[in-house]
Amino acid sequence: MPLMLGDNIKKHRREKGYTQEELAAKVHVVRQTLSKWENNTSVPDAEMLLEIAGALDVSVAALLGIPPEEPPADLAAELARVNEALAERNRQIQRNALAGSKRGQILFLSFAALLISAAARETVPALAAVGACLLLALWILYRNLSLLTEGEVSQGQRRALKAATLFNGALFAALLVFCGLQEAGYVALTAQQERYLIMGIFSCVFLFFGALSPRLPYQRHTGLRLPWTVQDEETWRLAHRLLGIISLPVTLLYLAAALAVRDLEQVGRVSLIAMAVYIGIPGVLSLLFFWKKLRA
Repeated sequence: MPLMLGDNIKKHRREKGYTQEELAAKVHVVRQTLSKWENNTSVPDAEMLLEIAGALDVSVAALLGIPPEEPPADLAAELARVNEALAERNRQIQRNALAGSKRGQILFLSFAALLISAAARETVPALAAVGACLLLALWILYRNLSLLTEGEVSQGQRRALKAATLFNGALFAALLVFCGLQEAGYVALTAQQERYLIMGIFSCVFLFFGALSPRLPYQRHTGLRLPWTVQDEETWRLAHRLLGIISLPVTLLYLAAALAVRDLEQVGRVSLIAMAVYIGIPGVLSLLFFWKKLRA
């Protein structure tokens, strides 16, 4: 990141061996004003910039960080540009701080859910508490999708992000309610019904995210969040295109294998294997792509 005006003032002041108080006295301002300039929270006007350059015995171009052979034709216009760049930098700092705060809230709620599930003794209250934590985390994510997404996001990508988040929330809430009702004795399914329910849930997940994955923007919160996909946008896009390609074949093979077994436990194993294949194929291929890209 190139040095900004305040960084250059600080650098040349230190090279001259001046303290903030000494330089402030030379240009007839208080130390707090000079500190704001050096910390890039404000910008001196054109007349003051000339005074600072004279006090530090450097050119205005050196303070502005532009080549000496290209001195600014209009100092006021150049300072306006610097001021706008500074404002944009400060907006980005504030945005990053807010995004960090939201990530912290989501992480805290996720850990709280984990601790509750490990410590709780009563199943139904535990389900309610865990569900409240995770649904609140999903709500925070949904409300801050644009904030937590890197780069520019198109309208279609934003819709895809919202759809994925809502699907996750709806599926989780439905499973939570179902488990609570089953634990309380209000719902009782036969082994065959449970078998079809498992097959239906996994098939919906495979098909839904397969259709949605190629449209998801590069970000760290929704999608195939593997260590190599979140580090490189091109790797991210390849992995999610592959998810879209394999979703239907994996779903059909999964249903064929699940229908071929009778035991509920075997259906569970087939479901886990299908999920591993669904994630593993794009995961491994995108890792190979990322590794070759790093070597290149």
